[in-house]
Amino acid sequence: MKIISWNVNSVRARIENILSYVKESNPDILFLQEIKTQNENFPSDSFKEYGYNSYVFGQKSYNGVAFLSKFKIENVSNNFIKDKLKQSRIITGEILLNKKKTKLINVYVPNGNPVDTEKYEYKKNWLFAFIKKIKKELIENTNIIISGDFNIIPEEIDVYDYKRYENDALFKLEIRKKYRELINLGFNDIYRYFNKSKQEYTYWDYFAGSWQKNYGLRIDHFLVSNNLLENVKSISINKKPRSKTKPSDHTPIELEIN
Repeated sequence: MKIISWNVNSVRARIENILSYVKESNPDILFLQEIKTQNENFPSDSFKEYGYNSYVFGQKSYNGVAFLSKFKIENVSNNFIKDKLKQSRIITGEILLNKKKTKLINVYVPNGNPVDTEKYEYKKNWLFAFIKKIKKELIENTNIIISGDFNIIPEEIDVYDYKRYENDALFKLEIRKKYRELINLGFNDIYRYFNKSKQEYTYWDYFAGSWQKNYGLRIDHFLVSNNLLENVKSISINKKPRSKTKPSDHTPIELEIN
């Protein structure tokens, strides 16, 4: 099974690129973030032509998450945590993996910049609520896959120049500690599990020639619970979509799981 996560930075603006990618990569499930559209305007019909069911938690012009799946996802919910700002940032559902009921959690974590503003406080509070809920979820089900745009740079190796980000909401130590706290509940950052010292990125800003200079960040992640680890076959970052015309500033991460 191929599961993909991709912050598409507006599903309607990037629809041709997304359909081209889907046709070429043929994933079983896509986790999309930052779809930037309401449910009723999501291009479900376009994806249906390629064999995908759409499960959408949209928001006008901002945020928004969705699953695209070749088969039915059960118990889809938009209410995993109570978001004080009522932003569309998490969608969850369940599938069977090797007869194990497995929770899928698709996240678009707040950016949090600038630091020392209410945006940073919102990010901290959001992560606190999310981790608290994951702890409860693990009591009921220890088979969980979390993926999406975390807006967190886990380590120095995950950014082209970590010194530039020391006071950025993506790399602040207390934010990275939250990421580590989440992993310590019983997850693995699958990219880093398979690539101990490799330096690759999932995001390049549109400005200052960041893509051409490879000034990137690794902020999109797959976290897989420990007891599903033996089922994971591979993970890769597919840079090709970032080089297209009118690309998202993120590129897909591709998980293969038996």
